[in-house]
Amino acid sequence: MISDSTAARLRHLLAEVQRDQRLPSVGAGLVRGGKLIWSEQLGTLSGRADGPTPTPDTQYRIGSITKTLVAVAVMQLRDAGRIDLDDRFEDYVPGTRIGRATIAQLLCHGAGVQAETSGPWWERTPGGDWAALAEGIDIRFRGGRRHHYSNVGYAALGALLAHCREQPWHEVVRGDLLEPLGMTRTTLRPNGNHAPGLAVHPYADLLHPEPEHDAGAMAAAGQYWSTIPDLGRWATFLTGETVGLLSADTLAEMCEPQVVVDLPGQPWTTAHGLGFQLWNVDGRRYRGHGGSMPGFLAMLVTDDDGDGCVLMANTTSGPLAPLAFSLLDLLGELEPLPVQPWSADGDAGQLDLVGTWHWGPSIMVARIVGPHLVLGEPGVGRASRFVRTGDDAWIGLDSYYAGEPLRVIRRSDGTVSHLDIASFRFTRTPYDPHGDIPGGVAEWA
Repeated sequence: MISDSTAARLRHLLAEVQRDQRLPSVGAGLVRGGKLIWSEQLGTLSGRADGPTPTPDTQYRIGSITKTLVAVAVMQLRDAGRIDLDDRFEDYVPGTRIGRATIAQLLCHGAGVQAETSGPWWERTPGGDWAALAEGIDIRFRGGRRHHYSNVGYAALGALLAHCREQPWHEVVRGDLLEPLGMTRTTLRPNGNHAPGLAVHPYADLLHPEPEHDAGAMAAAGQYWSTIPDLGRWATFLTGETVGLLSADTLAEMCEPQVVVDLPGQPWTTAHGLGFQLWNVDGRRYRGHGGSMPGFLAMLVTDDDGDGCVLMANTTSGPLAPLAFSLLDLLGELEPLPVQPWSADGDAGQLDLVGTWHWGPSIMVARIVGPHLVLGEPGVGRASRFVRTGDDAWIGLDSYYAGEPLRVIRRSDGTVSHLDIASFRFTRTPYDPHGDIPGGVAEWA
Protein backbone atom coordinates (compact mmCIF):
# COMPACT_ATOMS: atom_id res chain seq x y z
CA MET A 1 0.00 0.00 0.00
CA ILE A 2 0.98 3.65 -0.16
CA SER A 3 1.60 6.19 2.59
CA ASP A 4 -1.12 8.45 3.94
CA SER A 5 0.68 11.51 2.58
CA THR A 6 0.85 10.00 -0.92
CA ALA A 7 -2.84 9.09 -0.76
CA ALA A 8 -3.67 12.66 0.26
CA ARG A 9 -1.72 14.10 -2.70
CA LEU A 10 -3.40 11.70 -5.12
CA ARG A 11 -6.82 12.53 -3.71
CA HIS A 12 -6.12 16.25 -4.02
CA LEU A 13 -5.18 15.87 -7.69
CA LEU A 14 -8.32 13.82 -8.34
CA ALA A 15 -10.46 16.40 -6.52
CA GLU A 16 -9.05 19.24 -8.63
CA VAL A 17 -9.92 17.43 -11.84
CA GLN A 18 -13.40 16.50 -10.56
CA ARG A 19 -14.02 20.18 -9.85
CA ASP A 20 -12.37 21.68 -12.93
CA GLN A 21 -13.89 19.22 -15.42
CA ARG A 22 -17.26 19.26 -13.59
CA LEU A 23 -17.48 15.48 -13.26
CA PRO A 24 -20.64 14.41 -11.38
CA SER A 25 -18.69 11.54 -9.85
CA VAL A 26 -15.35 9.93 -10.51
CA GLY A 27 -13.53 6.85 -9.29
CA ALA A 28 -9.79 6.19 -9.61
CA GLY A 29 -7.42 3.37 -8.77
CA LEU A 30 -3.69 2.67 -9.00
CA VAL A 31 -2.17 -0.79 -9.32
CA ARG A 32 1.37 -1.93 -8.59
CA GLY A 33 2.87 -5.34 -8.07
CA GLY A 34 -0.33 -7.07 -9.15
CA LYS A 35 -2.49 -5.30 -6.56
CA LEU A 36 -4.81 -2.31 -6.27
CA ILE A 37 -2.75 -0.11 -3.94
CA TRP A 38 -4.96 3.00 -3.89
CA SER A 39 -8.50 3.92 -4.85
CA GLU A 40 -10.78 6.88 -4.32
CA GLN A 41 -14.30 7.95 -5.25
CA LEU A 42 -15.39 11.59 -5.32
CA GLY A 43 -18.53 13.57 -6.15
CA THR A 44 -22.06 12.23 -6.08
CA LEU A 45 -23.79 9.81 -8.41
CA SER A 46 -26.53 12.32 -9.17
CA GLY A 47 -24.13 15.22 -9.62
CA ARG A 48 -25.98 17.18 -6.96
CA ALA A 49 -24.57 18.14 -3.59
CA ASP A 50 -27.07 16.03 -1.65
CA GLY A 51 -26.81 12.97 -3.92
CA PRO A 52 -25.51 9.51 -2.97
CA THR A 53 -21.76 9.05 -3.06
CA PRO A 54 -20.05 6.36 -5.14
CA THR A 55 -18.40 3.37 -3.46
CA PRO A 56 -15.83 0.82 -4.64
CA ASP A 57 -18.79 -1.40 -5.58
CA THR A 58 -20.41 1.21 -7.84
CA GLN A 59 -20.57 0.13 -11.48
CA TYR A 60 -19.83 2.50 -14.37
CA ARG A 61 -19.93 1.79 -18.08
CA ILE A 62 -16.40 1.19 -19.38
CA GLY A 63 -17.22 1.69 -23.07
CA SER A 64 -14.48 0.62 -25.44
CA ILE A 65 -12.37 -0.96 -22.72
CA THR A 66 -14.78 -3.80 -23.56
CA LYS A 67 -12.72 -4.23 -26.73
CA THR A 68 -9.66 -5.31 -24.75
CA LEU A 69 -11.61 -8.24 -23.27
CA VAL A 70 -12.88 -9.24 -26.71
CA ALA A 71 -9.36 -9.00 -28.14
CA VAL A 72 -7.83 -11.21 -25.45
CA ALA A 73 -10.56 -13.81 -26.04
CA VAL A 74 -9.72 -13.75 -29.76
CA MET A 75 -6.01 -14.19 -29.01
CA GLN A 76 -6.85 -17.15 -26.77
CA LEU A 77 -8.52 -18.71 -29.82
CA ARG A 78 -5.36 -18.08 -31.83
CA ASP A 79 -3.12 -19.60 -29.16
CA ALA A 80 -5.38 -22.66 -29.06
CA GLY A 81 -4.83 -23.15 -32.80
CA ARG A 82 -8.45 -22.45 -33.70
CA ILE A 83 -7.71 -19.42 -35.89
CA ASP A 84 -4.78 -17.59 -37.45
CA LEU A 85 -4.43 -13.82 -37.38
CA ASP A 86 -3.90 -13.77 -41.14
CA ASP A 87 -7.17 -15.61 -41.76
CA ARG A 88 -9.92 -13.66 -43.48
CA PHE A 89 -13.04 -12.82 -41.55
CA GLU A 90 -15.13 -14.56 -44.24
CA ASP A 91 -13.33 -17.85 -43.48
CA TYR A 92 -15.46 -18.01 -40.32
CA VAL A 93 -18.33 -15.56 -40.78
CA PRO A 94 -19.34 -15.47 -44.47
CA GLY A 95 -21.80 -13.21 -46.22
CA THR A 96 -20.53 -9.69 -45.49
CA ARG A 97 -18.78 -6.96 -47.48
CA ILE A 98 -15.94 -6.92 -44.93
CA GLY A 99 -15.03 -10.56 -45.44
CA ARG A 100 -11.60 -9.83 -46.95
CA ALA A 101 -10.44 -8.14 -43.74
CA THR A 102 -8.01 -10.24 -41.71
CA ILE A 103 -8.52 -10.94 -38.03
CA ALA A 104 -5.34 -9.01 -37.23
CA GLN A 105 -6.60 -5.98 -39.19
CA LEU A 106 -9.88 -6.03 -37.28
CA LEU A 107 -8.07 -6.23 -33.95
CA CYS A 108 -5.85 -3.21 -34.64
CA HIS A 109 -8.39 -1.07 -36.53
CA GLY A 110 -6.42 -1.46 -39.73
CA ALA A 111 -9.11 -3.24 -41.75
CA GLY A 112 -10.68 -0.07 -43.12
CA VAL A 113 -14.13 -1.08 -41.84
CA GLN A 114 -16.62 1.76 -41.37
CA ALA A 115 -16.41 3.40 -37.96
CA GLU A 116 -20.09 3.31 -36.97
CA THR A 117 -23.26 1.56 -38.04
CA SER A 118 -25.31 2.63 -41.03
CA GLY A 119 -28.44 2.85 -38.91
CA PRO A 120 -29.36 5.17 -36.02
CA TRP A 121 -26.75 6.27 -33.46
CA TRP A 122 -26.08 2.83 -32.01
CA GLU A 123 -24.91 4.03 -28.58
CA ARG A 124 -28.33 5.57 -27.91
CA THR A 125 -30.70 3.04 -29.49
CA PRO A 126 -31.43 -0.65 -28.85
CA GLY A 127 -29.44 -2.93 -31.13
CA GLY A 128 -30.39 -5.88 -33.28
CA ASP A 129 -28.66 -9.16 -34.05
CA TRP A 130 -25.56 -9.76 -36.17
CA ALA A 131 -27.55 -10.65 -39.31
CA ALA A 132 -29.31 -7.28 -39.26
CA LEU A 133 -26.08 -5.39 -38.59
CA ALA A 134 -24.10 -7.25 -41.25
CA GLU A 135 -26.43 -6.14 -44.04
CA GLY A 136 -25.35 -2.51 -43.74
CA ILE A 137 -21.60 -2.63 -43.03
CA ASP A 138 -18.93 -1.84 -45.56
CA ILE A 139 -15.26 -1.07 -46.12
CA ARG A 140 -14.07 2.55 -46.17
CA PHE A 141 -10.37 1.94 -46.96
CA ARG A 142 -8.21 -0.84 -48.32
CA GLY A 143 -7.21 -3.19 -45.53
CA GLY A 144 -3.78 -2.38 -44.12
CA ARG A 145 -3.67 1.08 -45.66
CA ARG A 146 -4.26 3.17 -42.55
CA HIS A 147 -5.67 3.33 -39.05
CA HIS A 148 -9.45 3.78 -39.05
CA TYR A 149 -11.04 3.19 -35.66
CA SER A 150 -14.02 0.90 -36.10
CA ASN A 151 -16.66 0.03 -33.54
CA VAL A 152 -18.28 -2.11 -36.22
CA GLY A 153 -15.03 -4.06 -36.59
CA TYR A 154 -15.29 -5.18 -32.97
CA ALA A 155 -18.91 -6.19 -33.44
CA ALA A 156 -17.52 -8.43 -36.18
CA LEU A 157 -14.97 -9.89 -33.74
CA GLY A 158 -17.82 -10.62 -31.35
CA ALA A 159 -19.52 -12.52 -34.17
CA LEU A 160 -16.25 -14.37 -34.82
CA LEU A 161 -16.04 -15.48 -31.17
CA ALA A 162 -19.67 -16.60 -31.22
CA HIS A 163 -19.10 -18.62 -34.40
CA CYS A 164 -15.89 -20.31 -33.25
CA ARG A 165 -17.07 -21.07 -29.71
CA GLU A 166 -20.72 -21.73 -30.54
CA GLN A 167 -21.99 -19.48 -27.76
CA PRO A 168 -22.53 -15.73 -27.35
CA TRP A 169 -19.26 -13.78 -27.26
CA HIS A 170 -19.99 -12.36 -23.80
CA GLU A 171 -20.42 -15.87 -22.41
CA VAL A 172 -16.97 -16.67 -23.78
CA VAL A 173 -15.51 -13.61 -22.07
CA ARG A 174 -17.32 -14.34 -18.82
CA GLY A 175 -16.24 -17.98 -18.67
CA ASP A 176 -12.68 -17.61 -19.94
CA LEU A 177 -11.67 -14.28 -18.41
CA LEU A 178 -14.04 -12.60 -15.95
CA GLU A 179 -14.76 -15.60 -13.73
CA PRO A 180 -11.14 -16.88 -13.54
CA LEU A 181 -9.97 -13.36 -12.67
CA GLY A 182 -12.64 -12.86 -10.04
CA MET A 183 -14.16 -9.91 -11.92
CA THR A 184 -17.66 -10.68 -10.69
CA ARG A 185 -18.82 -7.04 -10.87
CA THR A 186 -18.07 -6.73 -14.58
CA THR A 187 -21.35 -7.35 -16.38
CA LEU A 188 -22.96 -6.74 -19.74
CA ARG A 189 -25.75 -4.63 -18.23
CA PRO A 190 -25.86 -2.74 -14.91
CA ASN A 191 -26.28 -5.03 -11.94
CA GLY A 192 -26.93 -3.68 -8.46
CA ASN A 193 -25.26 -0.45 -7.36
CA HIS A 194 -24.47 1.59 -10.48
CA ALA A 195 -24.04 5.19 -11.57
CA PRO A 196 -26.59 6.92 -13.81
CA GLY A 197 -25.34 8.21 -17.14
CA LEU A 198 -25.20 12.00 -17.18
CA ALA A 199 -24.16 14.78 -19.54
CA VAL A 200 -23.08 18.19 -18.22
CA HIS A 201 -24.23 21.29 -20.10
CA PRO A 202 -21.17 22.95 -21.70
CA TYR A 203 -22.22 26.48 -20.62
CA ALA A 204 -24.15 25.92 -17.40
CA ASP A 205 -24.10 23.72 -14.31
CA LEU A 206 -27.01 21.62 -15.52
CA LEU A 207 -27.34 17.87 -16.00
CA HIS A 208 -28.91 15.78 -18.75
CA PRO A 209 -29.75 12.08 -18.19
CA GLU A 210 -28.38 9.79 -20.90
CA PRO A 211 -30.10 6.60 -22.16
CA GLU A 212 -28.85 3.05 -21.72
CA HIS A 213 -29.88 0.11 -23.88
CA ASP A 214 -28.70 -3.33 -24.91
CA ALA A 215 -26.66 -2.67 -28.06
CA GLY A 216 -27.22 -6.18 -29.43
CA ALA A 217 -24.54 -7.16 -31.93
CA MET A 218 -22.70 -3.88 -31.28
CA ALA A 219 -22.26 -4.67 -27.58
CA ALA A 220 -18.78 -6.12 -28.22
CA ALA A 221 -17.66 -2.60 -29.12
CA GLY A 222 -18.39 -1.12 -25.71
CA GLN A 223 -21.17 -2.34 -23.45
CA TYR A 224 -19.54 -3.70 -20.27
CA TRP A 225 -20.03 -2.16 -16.85
CA SER A 226 -17.40 -2.53 -14.14
CA THR A 227 -16.06 -1.22 -10.85
CA ILE A 228 -12.72 0.24 -9.81
CA PRO A 229 -11.58 -3.01 -8.11
CA ASP A 230 -12.60 -5.12 -11.11
CA LEU A 231 -11.04 -2.79 -13.66
CA GLY A 232 -7.95 -2.64 -11.45
CA ARG A 233 -7.73 -6.43 -11.72
CA TRP A 234 -7.89 -6.11 -15.49
CA ALA A 235 -5.08 -3.53 -15.31
CA THR A 236 -2.91 -6.02 -13.43
CA PHE A 237 -3.65 -8.55 -16.19
CA LEU A 238 -2.18 -6.07 -18.64
CA THR A 239 0.94 -5.69 -16.48
CA GLY A 240 1.53 -9.45 -16.76
CA GLU A 241 -0.58 -10.97 -13.95
CA THR A 242 -2.44 -13.23 -16.38
CA VAL A 243 -2.60 -16.31 -14.08
CA GLY A 244 -2.00 -18.58 -17.05
CA LEU A 245 -4.92 -17.29 -19.11
CA LEU A 246 -2.58 -15.75 -21.71
CA SER A 247 1.12 -16.27 -22.31
CA ALA A 248 3.60 -13.46 -21.72
CA ASP A 249 4.65 -13.66 -25.37
CA THR A 250 1.07 -13.23 -26.60
CA LEU A 251 0.46 -10.29 -24.25
CA ALA A 252 3.64 -8.65 -25.53
CA GLU A 253 2.51 -9.28 -29.12
CA MET A 254 -0.81 -7.57 -28.42
CA CYS A 255 1.05 -4.49 -27.14
CA GLU A 256 3.28 -4.09 -30.20
CA PRO A 257 2.29 -1.16 -32.47
CA GLN A 258 0.44 -2.40 -35.55
CA VAL A 259 -0.86 0.88 -37.00
CA VAL A 260 -0.11 4.46 -36.02
CA VAL A 261 -2.74 7.15 -35.56
CA ASP A 262 -1.58 9.67 -38.14
CA LEU A 263 -2.90 13.17 -37.43
CA PRO A 264 -1.97 15.89 -39.96
CA GLY A 265 0.79 18.19 -38.79
CA GLN A 266 1.42 16.27 -35.55
CA PRO A 267 4.07 13.74 -34.51
CA TRP A 268 3.01 10.15 -34.03
CA THR A 269 2.22 9.67 -30.35
CA THR A 270 -0.58 7.09 -30.48
CA ALA A 271 -0.82 3.67 -32.07
CA HIS A 272 -2.92 0.53 -31.86
CA GLY A 273 -1.79 -2.97 -31.09
CA LEU A 274 -3.92 -6.10 -31.26
CA GLY A 275 -6.71 -4.78 -29.07
CA PHE A 276 -4.82 -2.21 -27.00
CA GLN A 277 -4.18 1.47 -27.51
CA LEU A 278 -0.55 2.55 -27.17
CA TRP A 279 0.74 5.98 -26.20
CA ASN A 280 4.16 7.60 -26.38
CA VAL A 281 4.17 10.53 -23.95
CA ASP A 282 7.53 12.34 -23.97
CA GLY A 283 9.30 9.07 -24.69
CA ARG A 284 7.48 7.08 -22.01
CA ARG A 285 5.39 4.18 -23.29
CA TYR A 286 1.91 3.30 -22.06
CA ARG A 287 -0.68 0.72 -23.05
CA GLY A 288 -4.37 0.30 -22.29
CA HIS A 289 -7.61 1.71 -23.69
CA GLY A 290 -10.06 4.53 -23.22
CA GLY A 291 -13.80 4.15 -23.10
CA SER A 292 -16.83 6.36 -23.62
CA MET A 293 -20.54 5.83 -23.93
CA PRO A 294 -23.41 8.30 -23.43
CA GLY A 295 -23.11 9.38 -19.81
CA PHE A 296 -19.79 7.68 -19.07
CA LEU A 297 -16.03 7.90 -19.51
CA ALA A 298 -13.40 5.36 -18.50
CA MET A 299 -9.64 4.93 -18.79
CA LEU A 300 -7.21 2.04 -18.39
CA VAL A 301 -3.47 2.80 -18.62
CA THR A 302 -0.36 0.82 -17.64
CA ASP A 303 3.31 1.68 -18.07
CA ASP A 304 6.55 -0.20 -18.71
CA ASP A 305 7.31 -0.36 -14.98
CA GLY A 306 4.19 -2.36 -14.20
CA ASP A 307 2.18 0.46 -12.64
CA GLY A 308 -1.37 1.08 -13.81
CA CYS A 309 -4.24 3.53 -13.46
CA VAL A 310 -7.99 3.05 -13.91
CA LEU A 311 -10.58 5.82 -14.02
CA MET A 312 -14.36 5.97 -14.29
CA ALA A 313 -16.73 8.94 -14.40
CA ASN A 314 -20.41 9.39 -15.18
CA THR A 315 -20.19 12.19 -17.72
CA THR A 316 -20.44 12.12 -21.49
CA SER A 317 -17.39 14.11 -22.57
CA GLY A 318 -14.01 15.25 -21.33
CA PRO A 319 -10.38 14.06 -21.36
CA LEU A 320 -9.43 11.40 -18.81
CA ALA A 321 -6.10 10.26 -20.29
CA PRO A 322 -4.12 13.27 -18.97
CA LEU A 323 -5.42 12.53 -15.46
CA ALA A 324 -4.30 8.90 -15.72
CA PHE A 325 -0.81 9.94 -16.81
CA SER A 326 -0.64 12.57 -14.05
CA LEU A 327 -1.68 10.10 -11.35
CA LEU A 328 0.95 7.63 -12.52
CA ASP A 329 3.60 10.36 -12.61
CA LEU A 330 2.68 11.47 -9.09
CA LEU A 331 2.84 7.89 -7.81
CA GLY A 332 6.29 7.46 -9.37
CA GLU A 333 7.48 10.74 -7.87
CA LEU A 334 6.18 10.17 -4.33
CA GLU A 335 6.70 6.42 -4.10
CA PRO A 336 9.33 5.36 -6.64
CA LEU A 337 9.81 1.69 -7.30
CA PRO A 338 12.69 0.18 -5.29
CA VAL A 339 16.05 0.19 -7.01
CA GLN A 340 17.22 -3.35 -7.63
CA PRO A 341 20.84 -3.80 -6.49
CA TRP A 342 23.48 -4.80 -8.97
CA SER A 343 25.15 -8.17 -8.49
CA ALA A 344 27.93 -9.95 -10.35
CA ASP A 345 26.03 -12.91 -11.76
CA GLY A 346 27.36 -12.89 -15.32
CA ASP A 347 28.52 -15.90 -17.32
CA ALA A 348 32.30 -15.93 -17.86
CA GLY A 349 31.77 -18.40 -20.70
CA GLN A 350 30.35 -15.59 -22.83
CA LEU A 351 33.32 -13.23 -22.52
CA ASP A 352 34.55 -14.20 -25.99
CA LEU A 353 31.46 -12.45 -27.42
CA VAL A 354 31.89 -9.05 -25.78
CA GLY A 355 33.96 -6.11 -26.98
CA THR A 356 34.36 -4.44 -30.33
CA TRP A 357 32.95 -5.85 -33.56
CA HIS A 358 33.02 -4.44 -37.07
CA TRP A 359 30.38 -4.61 -39.78
CA GLY A 360 32.57 -3.49 -42.65
CA PRO A 361 34.02 -0.17 -41.41
CA SER A 362 31.22 0.36 -38.86
CA ILE A 363 32.02 -0.18 -35.18
CA MET A 364 29.66 -1.79 -32.68
CA VAL A 365 30.39 -2.79 -29.09
CA ALA A 366 28.85 -5.96 -27.62
CA ARG A 367 28.01 -6.38 -23.94
CA ILE A 368 26.32 -9.06 -21.86
CA VAL A 369 23.49 -7.52 -19.84
CA GLY A 370 21.51 -10.06 -17.86
CA PRO A 371 20.28 -12.73 -20.28
CA HIS A 372 20.92 -10.57 -23.34
CA LEU A 373 23.80 -10.04 -25.71
CA VAL A 374 23.49 -6.31 -26.46
CA LEU A 375 25.07 -5.14 -29.71
CA GLY A 376 25.38 -1.36 -29.91
CA GLU A 377 23.10 1.06 -28.05
CA PRO A 378 19.45 -0.04 -28.29
CA GLY A 379 17.37 2.55 -30.08
CA VAL A 380 20.30 3.78 -32.18
CA GLY A 381 20.56 2.53 -35.77
CA ARG A 382 20.60 -1.25 -36.03
CA ALA A 383 21.54 -1.87 -32.42
CA SER A 384 19.69 -4.77 -30.85
CA ARG A 385 19.44 -7.10 -27.91
CA PHE A 386 19.75 -10.82 -28.58
CA VAL A 387 18.54 -13.71 -26.44
CA ARG A 388 20.20 -17.11 -26.46
CA THR A 389 18.29 -19.96 -28.11
CA GLY A 390 20.98 -22.67 -28.14
CA ASP A 391 24.70 -23.35 -28.36
CA ASP A 392 26.18 -20.35 -30.21
CA ALA A 393 22.67 -19.43 -31.38
CA TRP A 394 20.83 -16.21 -30.50
CA ILE A 395 17.84 -14.33 -31.86
CA GLY A 396 17.26 -10.57 -32.09
CA LEU A 397 14.67 -8.78 -29.99
CA ASP A 398 14.76 -5.21 -31.29
CA SER A 399 14.80 -2.95 -34.30
CA TYR A 400 16.24 -4.21 -37.58
CA TYR A 401 17.36 -7.54 -36.16
CA ALA A 402 14.13 -8.39 -34.32
CA GLY A 403 13.46 -12.07 -35.00
CA GLU A 404 16.68 -12.48 -36.97
CA PRO A 405 19.27 -15.14 -36.09
CA LEU A 406 22.75 -14.53 -34.74
CA ARG A 407 25.20 -17.41 -35.09
CA VAL A 408 28.61 -17.51 -33.42
CA ILE A 409 31.12 -18.97 -35.91
CA ARG A 410 34.11 -20.63 -34.29
CA ARG A 411 37.49 -21.76 -35.55
CA SER A 412 38.63 -25.35 -35.28
CA ASP A 413 40.27 -24.56 -31.95
CA GLY A 414 36.96 -23.28 -30.51
CA THR A 415 37.81 -19.57 -30.54
CA VAL A 416 35.35 -17.14 -32.06
CA SER A 417 36.06 -16.20 -35.69
CA HIS A 418 33.10 -13.94 -36.40
CA LEU A 419 29.39 -13.41 -35.92
CA ASP A 420 26.83 -14.14 -38.62
CA ILE A 421 23.81 -11.89 -38.04
CA ALA A 422 21.11 -12.39 -40.66
CA SER A 423 23.91 -13.20 -43.18
CA PHE A 424 25.96 -10.07 -42.31
CA ARG A 425 29.51 -10.72 -41.10
CA PHE A 426 30.71 -9.03 -37.93
CA THR A 427 34.46 -9.38 -37.45
CA ARG A 428 36.96 -8.24 -34.84
CA THR A 429 38.77 -6.04 -37.34
CA PRO A 430 37.31 -4.18 -40.34
CA TYR A 431 36.89 -6.60 -43.26
CA ASP A 432 38.85 -9.38 -41.56
CA PRO A 433 40.07 -11.60 -44.43
CA HIS A 434 39.54 -14.65 -42.18
CA GLY A 435 35.91 -13.74 -41.56
CA ASP A 436 34.46 -15.56 -44.59
CA ILE A 437 33.15 -12.29 -46.00
CA PRO A 438 31.12 -12.80 -49.23
CA GLY A 439 32.72 -11.08 -52.24
CA GLY A 440 36.20 -11.39 -50.82
CA VAL A 441 38.34 -8.79 -49.08
CA ALA A 442 40.67 -6.39 -50.88
CA GLU A 443 43.79 -4.82 -49.41
CA TRP A 444 43.43 -1.49 -47.65
CA ALA A 445 45.05 1.25 -49.70
